[in-house]
Amino acid sequence: MTGWIIAAGLAILAMGGLVVIGRLPRQAYEIAAAALLLGLAGYAWQGRPGLAGSPRRSLENGNVPFDEKLAEQRRGLAERYGKAGQWLMLSDGLGRQGKTKEAANVLLSGLRETPDDPNLWLGFGNALVAHAGGVLSPAADFAYRRAMAIDPVGPAPRYFYGLALARAGQLKEARAIWEPLAASAPEGSEVKKELELNIARIDAMLGSESR
Repeated sequence: MTGWIIAAGLAILAMGGLVVIGRLPRQAYEIAAAALLLGLAGYAWQGRPGLAGSPRRSLENGNVPFDEKLAEQRRGLAERYGKAGQWLMLSDGLGRQGKTKEAANVLLSGLRETPDDPNLWLGFGNALVAHAGGVLSPAADFAYRRAMAIDPVGPAPRYFYGLALARAGQLKEARAIWEPLAASAPEGSEVKKELELNIARIDAMLGSESR
């Protein structure tokens, strides 16, 4: 009921404003009133004032949880020392505070200094995905591909690019990257076990889709 009172009050105020402030000609009174009534009719048709509010959380206010496991996997697969490691540590610190944009910008600064560092490109791709709420944006896709181009035999760029593709629903593309990586991983390693399990899951999902 409160929603109707507010809507009617706003309509009356709008009409009064048009007449008093806008100096609406008398001949246009009926047209303006009809337009306002049409708006109220639309509200009556689709408006649902009884629904509870559902405010959205801002990605820039520290509400995005930092993925510690993902960061630890990156540190285990990629270089963690030197200049790249310093930039990555600083980016991780900002990511823990929910400052995803700043975390990505830090790595962008590092890339300006050392543009051919695959670890920075990899971290930049991860940071862009985090900033986009898990979405593999064109910029993140480029960052991963750049890391793989610089370090074509390194496991980290291929692992994380495949992970981003899988999370984005691009299962066939993820499998194509992960299969040779799993084949080359050391026997009995955790990475090999995880990749083989992920590939098996992808095969099961793709098989169910084709039925």
